[in-house]
Amino acid sequence: MTTTTRRKVGIAGALVGAASAGVAAAALAKRYAVGRIRLRHDPEASEPFGELRGRQRTLITSDGKALHVEVDGPEDAPLTIVFCHGYCLSLESWHYQRKDLRENYRVVLWDQRSHGRSQRAGADDSTIDRLGEDLAEVIEEFVPGPCVLVGHSMGGMTIMALADRHPHLFGDKIRAVALIATSAGKLAELTLGLPAMLSKVVHKLAPTTVSMLGKRGSLIDKTRNAGSDIAFLITRYFGFGDSGNVSPTVVDFAESMIRQTPTEVVADFYPALMNHDKLSALHVLDPVPTAILVGDSDWLTPPDHSKAIAAALPKAQLTEVPDTSHLIQLERPGVVNDALRDLVKRVAL
Repeated sequence: MTTTTRRKVGIAGALVGAASAGVAAAALAKRYAVGRIRLRHDPEASEPFGELRGRQRTLITSDGKALHVEVDGPEDAPLTIVFCHGYCLSLESWHYQRKDLRENYRVVLWDQRSHGRSQRAGADDSTIDRLGEDLAEVIEEFVPGPCVLVGHSMGGMTIMALADRHPHLFGDKIRAVALIATSAGKLAELTLGLPAMLSKVVHKLAPTTVSMLGKRGSLIDKTRNAGSDIAFLITRYFGFGDSGNVSPTVVDFAESMIRQTPTEVVADFYPALMNHDKLSALHVLDPVPTAILVGDSDWLTPPDHSKAIAAALPKAQLTEVPDTSHLIQLERPGVVNDALRDLVKRVAL
């Protein structure tokens, strides 16, 4: 791999929150930085991340893909909460919310196609609209009564695609919605905290670079573990806020989900995210209680994107959480859990 190729891989890795072994970094400085973070007191060190389990199910979608689904909580609960995870994550990213809500509510979690334990799909079937169809089929199969939809990042976009294609579900079947750290469009205009000129260069290079990553995905995946300290730092930088109190165990947990997402999948979904535009579909959510949450330090789906959603949904409740970034459900689980409980209380059954 040439020096130019390694630099391109590093840019794309930062954009999607995953790092490859080719990212240029000083090993000593990297180890020092990671070491300092890991030496901090970690109250989450014994948290059973990835160990919560429900009743495991498989859904075969209308286009023949097997989706991994888990149903948790009491089967006879009058309300189901459906969780839709984000890009390069899995249903495990809802660890704290599942733990908090499953005692009183029926909870449905699913791995989006090509993520987690769900079946891989090709590039042509890796679209936000297709994810919306998948969600419609999950609801039809596993939600017998009224439900609340919760979506983080790409999961929020999935809910918007559902609203665009199945508006009749909102109001009777779907009683409330939570949109967490997400966007209705214009992600291609993100600055990622970079100066304007540098941001333009990155966005110009990104599509070609990500496409190149996809074509070399199997080779890159073999070397990603070698860059785990770099990946830890990138995940910490892009995924979490500046308070300095984020658990290194939580960062490791998030980074492991990202690392387990194949590079080809990262590349397949990247164009769909950049081309996502569902602002015109948001009015479908207006009749149901809607909560919008975003961290004020989110660089991947910045607060302006949540504010644009709120402007289209004047009855929605917007919460901007200080010193918090993109992985808000892991970084500020108490805030997110409280918001979801408040939302559920607004649901008329």
